[in-house]
This record gives sequence, structure tokens and C-alpha cells, in this order.
Amino acid sequence: MRGIVPDARRGDRTPRHAPPPAPYDRDVGRIRDALRGAGYVRPRRRRVLAGVCAGLAQAWGVSRWVVRLGAVLSVVLPGPQILLYIVLWILMPEE
Repeated sequence: MRGIVPDARRGDRTPRHAPPPAPYDRDVGRIRDALRGAGYVRPRRRRVLAGVCAGLAQAWGVSRWVVRLGAVLSVVLPGPQILLYIVLWILMPEE
């Protein structure tokens, strides 16, 4: 009886199917899989805010503090640095 739900209008039982994933969910999943495959993941330990700088440093093979310092210094320059950090926070998967 699992997966069968009575239909109140017809009085019969119809199989319950999960709705297909939204196109947005599939696209984000593909991006996260691509980032994970390239080595861009946010560590669960030793991160300061969201782990974006630590993940980038790990993927690039440099010190975490070098990337963090670069991120902080780049905020002084005009550009979308904060927006980019938020987007990477959303898209980069955790370890």
C-alpha cells in the first residue's frame, strides 16, 4: 500500500509519484558536480566564514591566509567581489 494514495474524486487508488526536479535544481546540481570534480569544495573544518577562501586555497595549492588576505584587500577595489563570494558560497559544495 506504500506509494498508493486514494483519490477523493474517483474513490480509487492511484500511484504517488514524486514531482520531477525543477530545472533550476538540475542546473545547480550540475554546477556543484563540476566544481567538486575540479577540486573546488568548501572544507568543514578550519574555515572562517563559509569556507570559500579555504576551498579556493586548497584547490590552488596556496595558503588559506593568502587567499583570505587577497579577498579582504579586493573589497577596496570596485567590482562584484562580495557578490562573487556569495555565489561561490551557494555553488561550492561542502566536503
